[in-house]
Amino acid sequence: MFRSLTVRNYRLFAMGQVVSNTGTWMQRIAQDWLVLQLSGGSGMALGVTTALQFLPMLLFGLWGGTLVDRMSKRRLLIATQATMGVLALGLGVIATAGAAQVWHVYLFAFALGMVTVVDNPARQTFVVEMVGRDDLPNAIALNSASFQLGRVAGPAVAGLLIAVIGSGPVFLINALSFIAVLTGLWMMRPGELHVTEPAPRTKGQIREGLRYIRGRPDLMLLLLMTAFLQMFGANVQNQIALMTNNVFQAGAGAFGVAAAAIAVGALAGALLAARRDRPRLRTVLAGAFVFGALEIASAAAPGYLPFVLVLVPMGVAFLTFNTAMNATFQLGVDPQMRGRVMSMYMLVFLGMAPIGAPIVGFLADTFGPQVSLATGGVVTVVVTALVAVLLGRRLGVSLRVTPLRRPFVEITRRPLAEAEES
Repeated sequence: MFRSLTVRNYRLFAMGQVVSNTGTWMQRIAQDWLVLQLSGGSGMALGVTTALQFLPMLLFGLWGGTLVDRMSKRRLLIATQATMGVLALGLGVIATAGAAQVWHVYLFAFALGMVTVVDNPARQTFVVEMVGRDDLPNAIALNSASFQLGRVAGPAVAGLLIAVIGSGPVFLINALSFIAVLTGLWMMRPGELHVTEPAPRTKGQIREGLRYIRGRPDLMLLLLMTAFLQMFGANVQNQIALMTNNVFQAGAGAFGVAAAAIAVGALAGALLAARRDRPRLRTVLAGAFVFGALEIASAAAPGYLPFVLVLVPMGVAFLTFNTAMNATFQLGVDPQMRGRVMSMYMLVFLGMAPIGAPIVGFLADTFGPQVSLATGGVVTVVVTALVAVLLGRRLGVSLRVTPLRRPFVEITRRPLAEAEES
């Protein structure tokens, strides 16, 4: 489960990420709560903040991936992580001084999104340079476990700190947390990295990446599924805030506990993923489908405690989908295209949030958080089922469910030529 940690460079990276991820999730909770307090509990304001943070990925994500393919990923990460620390410091100073307004949060969210355009594909593709191809699925899963460990600790600690000292100091703590990841990057041994040969700077590299992805119908279908899941289903953090604040009438501490609950499930899902040798398409599809079904169940929860309990398996399902999808994309493409392909994946994974967050916020304000949460689940389930059918036809795979006898699910594969004719 932890074999990638035997690699010194990855171990340094992972240790720094545990600290930094905890601080990042503390800031995410503080940011959401600050917006709710400044806006009078507006779901639309919360959606706009999320949209502004992820809009740059939608607009400039492909450019970021092209830059990553051309340059040293380690040096890029040092620059982006330092910039993120400075942004957290700036917002913390304003909020602590009591001068924060909603437009300040909007501005810092957009600036953070601009840095993320480069940081995300650099961080995703740097993993294979640290551990090599054989241990890549394991390292991706451990990265997710590190992220989710921060997601467990961060919201719980942030909820308590916000209640005691307010949101501003939480941003300042996050600024300090970036020192850990920067130290790890500086202490790495560059000679032990499996560096991918940089792509030469030529014209039309973004178009080349798009042509490559268009030539892979399997990747296109998976991107389509990810787009709908992220647009409608994965705005869960906002939904948790709205359900806690507007439906259950609970405070910041309860919000932190609910956010930590889904993170506990996600951490468990990441650790389970670390035991798998390679990603499987059925794992991607099953994770997405179950996630959507559990979203519907959480919307129907009769009280706060049942709502929190459903969030745990929801986290398992989402991380199962996320880690398997990430590894599928990284292992299935040309190494010199990896930055551009992963930027396209991250563009869809993160960039759909600017479109979906305001829509989900509008549904929550108009019909209530339960309706918006259930809508996201229904869309996720329907689109995942459709993509599963289309992929099955293309790959020559048929599936039959027999709930009354074993095996409950039968999977058969037709000859490829017959599948292509159909």
